[in-house]
Amino acid sequence: MSERNDDYPEGVVIRDKRRLDPVTGEPRHAAAEPDRATSGGPTPPDVAQDVPKAEALLLEERTRDLQRVQAEYANYRKRVDRDRVALAEAAVGGALIGLLPILDDIDRAREHGDLTGAFKAVADQLEAVLGKLGLTQFGEPGDPFDPAFHEAVLHDESDEVTEPTATKVLRRGYQHGDRLLRPAMVGVTDPISEAASEPASEPEAGSPGDLDTDGPS
Repeated sequence: MSERNDDYPEGVVIRDKRRLDPVTGEPRHAAAEPDRATSGGPTPPDVAQDVPKAEALLLEERTRDLQRVQAEYANYRKRVDRDRVALAEAAVGGALIGLLPILDDIDRAREHGDLTGAFKAVADQLEAVLGKLGLTQFGEPGDPFDPAFHEAVLHDESDEVTEPTATKVLRRGYQHGDRLLRPAMVGVTDPISEAASEPASEPEAGSPGDLDTDGPS
């Protein structure tokens, strides 16, 4: 409690810190000291040092959060782009599978010499468009047999090959990019095994098994 006394020069404040009121005799309640942080008073040195440190920690935390969000968004974009490309390729591949019987008919007409005139022009345009979409065919006589790309329906043996070889192509195979749409149907020729190529050995004359053990009595 502060009282103004006219006996003292102006500007001098006298604080009465007595716990009992001299007039009423009742106890006085201590007035709460103003909070320096809210009253605009000077900030203690330890608090002033903690403020920039706390701001730096907060900035570092927000920076990490931003980097994490950016990384998650980049991964999301990559996953969406990858799924979109896979979906588009699957749709194109499904449409190409439906056209394979038409291409088989074109191949048969070409083998029999019936692919002429306007029919040949249309076939050439169709194959060119499908090639631009990524459709490729495989399966030529003489290709090494690959069970991942060839379906063997015939088997033969010959000494003219050194490895299993697709010597006859009954139906071409197709793939779209790296996706196999249909294996090639082929006849496979295997090299003659060594056991079949070597003639059966005949017993030599004069061998111990051919000696006559019956002597004169």
